[in-house]
Amino acid sequence: MSPLLDALTARHGLPVVDLASVDAALAPVAGAPVHTLLFFTGDPAQHRETADVAVVLPELLIAFQGRLRAALVARTAEDALKRRFHVAVLPSLVMTRGADPLGVLPRICDWSDYTARIAAWLDPATPVMAPSRGPQVEIVTPAGAPA
Repeated sequence: MSPLLDALTARHGLPVVDLASVDAALAPVAGAPVHTLLFFTGDPAQHRETADVAVVLPELLIAFQGRLRAALVARTAEDALKRRFHVAVLPSLVMTRGADPLGVLPRICDWSDYTARIAAWLDPATPVMAPSRGPQVEIVTPAGAPA
């Protein structure tokens, strides 16, 4: 990990989740917020925006204090969890309600985008994202052509 990512776990106490622990980490416990931001970091050496998102994440937790929590996704688990949480771009923050993804914030965003989208996702009426069906291919033929 990078120093900024290390600080998220050491200074801010964010857990690192993997395939074995993600569901337990997302399960709401009494008194804890039901919403979680999962941080898919990617390789900080390849994705320069990872450091920017790592700086913003603690500020988001302060701005929405008591309403959400956060966790880092272990690099070794990212590929296996991307599809489940609709992650196509690294780095990304995924907002969940329990284990259900509500939305994805790819790369670094403007502060107003973060706050507006997170506030909307905190609404209990926000629908969860549909399960990912993976890549879809549609073959279209001109009218009258044999298929």
